Amino acid sequence: MGRDAQSGVEIVEDDDSPGAIVSFPFDAECVARFRLTFPRARWNERLRAWRLPGTTAVRRATRWLERNLPTAFAHADERGHDSFSFEPIVSRYLSDAEDLVVRTPYSRTVVEELRAVPWAWWNGEEKAWHVPFRSIDELRKRWPTIEAAAKRNEPEARRQRQEAAKSGPGHEETKARASERRRRRYPVLAGVLPPLDTVVMSHAGPLVILEVTGEIVPEQTAHQHYVWSTVQPGDLVWTTWRRPTHDELIRTWPARHPPAAGDLSRGWWQPTLEELRAARRAARSLERARETRKRRASSRDRAG
Repeated sequence: MGRDAQSGVEIVEDDDSPGAIVSFPFDAECVARFRLTFPRARWNERLRAWRLPGTTAVRRATRWLERNLPTAFAHADERGHDSFSFEPIVSRYLSDAEDLVVRTPYSRTVVEELRAVPWAWWNGEEKAWHVPFRSIDELRKRWPTIEAAAKRNEPEARRQRQEAAKSGPGHEETKARASERRRRRYPVLAGVLPPLDTVVMSHAGPLVILEVTGEIVPEQTAHQHYVWSTVQPGDLVWTTWRRPTHDELIRTWPARHPPAAGDLSRGWWQPTLEELRAARRAARSLERARETRKRRASSRDRAG
């Protein structure tokens, strides 16, 4: 995503659905070319910008603007290239060609940092981030955090941490928490049940409650894994759950107000817009990763 304050050009990911929010200075001929290239784009009066659907919308919009508004980018890229040549970022995780290419082990920190770099975009086929030279200053500012996170997530570094954790005092507790998560169950008050097959927010993130089993939650289990529930009077019962899909999160209506103290203490509430946006981004990333794995598996099958 990116922004150029001087040129009035801005491209950001659409938080509400897969796509991009695109704005640029009005020019009748340029708008006509944009609509011809992107017939599915729709003008949003509230945002004063174009809403372009599609999982590759940010990349496609960026490439189109680079071709059609070259003066908005050419000088900035040239300055960025000169800056990089004079003071390069030397790292095994970074290479340069037409733009800067970042390849690291997966890390949430890396993803968050690169998402904040203007005009950076993820190439799923290459499994790499592309950053234009015009964004070198922002990348340079964030690079120490990116590189440190990448090193922490190297397979050998992760293995060493896992081995060290096994001998640590909290290892058994960590194993117990992981085992509880795999059970996909969640406690609720027997007298205040959540709606079934509906997206709700919880202390475990967004959930779709599938069933109320009626089984009483043992007090020891509640104290160990669900501390928030121990202040509740009355019996707690187990529910089963699954994670909502991106499409379900899109269709979920946000709450007008943040959850009250009573909602938090009972363990579930109607999600706020901010919570939904974060959940949508996470679900979209997960679904993209699954699609990429499917495509690669299909390609290997055809090659075999």
